[in-house]
Amino acid sequence: MVKFGPSGNCDAFYDSGLKSTLDAPKWVYDHGLNAYEYSFARGANVSDSHCTDLKAKFDKYNIEVSAHAPYYINFGNPSSESEENSINYILTSLQKLKLIGGKRLVVHIGSQGKLERGEVLQLIKDRLIRLHDLLVANGLADMLVCIETMGKYSQIGSYQEIIDLCKISPMYIPTFDFGHINCILQGGLKTKDDYINIINYAIKELGFDKIQKCHIHFSKIQYSKKGELKHLTFEDTEYGPEFLPLAEAIIETKIQPFIICESRGTQTMDAVAMKDMFNSIMK
Repeated sequence: MVKFGPSGNCDAFYDSGLKSTLDAPKWVYDHGLNAYEYSFARGANVSDSHCTDLKAKFDKYNIEVSAHAPYYINFGNPSSESEENSINYILTSLQKLKLIGGKRLVVHIGSQGKLERGEVLQLIKDRLIRLHDLLVANGLADMLVCIETMGKYSQIGSYQEIIDLCKISPMYIPTFDFGHINCILQGGLKTKDDYINIINYAIKELGFDKIQKCHIHFSKIQYSKKGELKHLTFEDTEYGPEFLPLAEAIIETKIQPFIICESRGTQTMDAVAMKDMFNSIMK
């Protein structure tokens, strides 16, 4: 089953008078959605009791929850201290996410920095091999690390790079951020086949079972020659990508992804629009 939901709480959530993420599960449910992405972007600084309270709410409304790991993870930094910090951020985030009842942790894997591209990719691979062993040792083998495609050329995160990194462990699956991919392709995501080519490449490299459960981020994003600038709403007509061709590609390839909308302030309403669009062509 394809699932749809927002990343965090939209402007309308707060404008309605709601303040706590404990209110988010009902808000998402009332809008006909069934997924939600919680943010640890600035650290998994949340109590265990709050996590279990959240789990009760998500369970009550049958909302599947994922989480976004801290932004300051960087397995591309040569520093051993940075490596240890990045590993600890992931382990802590997964432990908190497990208490909330989710199993998908979205991760920005790193930047190129001053190393050659090939050097930094090998460094990241070595560290992801070590991370795999630590996940198993810490009782987290049932969780998924969803490595995200990125929107700037200085970051590690082309879809080909992410697919290659996901070969390291059964716990690693791609997060296809198609807004980011569109930035890297300078507006190159336009047709159903543009999406199908990426999905089929992933299936060829990783197998259908892994890609069937892939994670997707979707929003329109403004970009420059260096890549991503800022997230937009579905009302924007200058920048893409458009969701309809992706919906058609999902149906044709028979995958069942977890789709999170990252629109700027309108993520709930735009997630509803995506779900309605998807359902309209499923009929």
